[in-house]
Amino acid sequence: MHTVYLSLGSNLGDREATMRRAIGLLNERAGSVDRQSSFIETEPWGFESANRFLNMCVRLLTALQPAELLEATKQIERELGRTQKSVNGKYHDRPIDIDILMYDDLQLSTPDLTLPHPHMQEREFVMIPLREILSIGS
Repeated sequence: MHTVYLSLGSNLGDREATMRRAIGLLNERAGSVDRQSSFIETEPWGFESANRFLNMCVRLLTALQPAELLEATKQIERELGRTQKSVNGKYHDRPIDIDILMYDDLQLSTPDLTLPHPHMQEREFVMIPLREILSIGS
């Protein structure tokens, strides 16, 4: 099994319910979510919006390879109402965003996926909940 850390965010609709549904779908399709952080509410990052984000991180134990996991997270996003991904630094309001932050200690750079996530250190809305679940059980 591989140990993966994911960031989840939502700023449209019932944010908490959508993120809880995403965790349920991750459990059904991608592995086992065995740790999750608290929810934190944050301002949008990288774009202007009146809608605040709810963010959290989870740890997922999975047998999926990185490309398979990326496809699973994209499918979950689509099912939960996400219609467009952020491209070239242009961000939008979204009902759900699932980012793969770390996958074991793998370093990977493909056109579709870079691991560890190249911008996670810049984003407190990622690092605060990530530090919370990294410290559980240590």
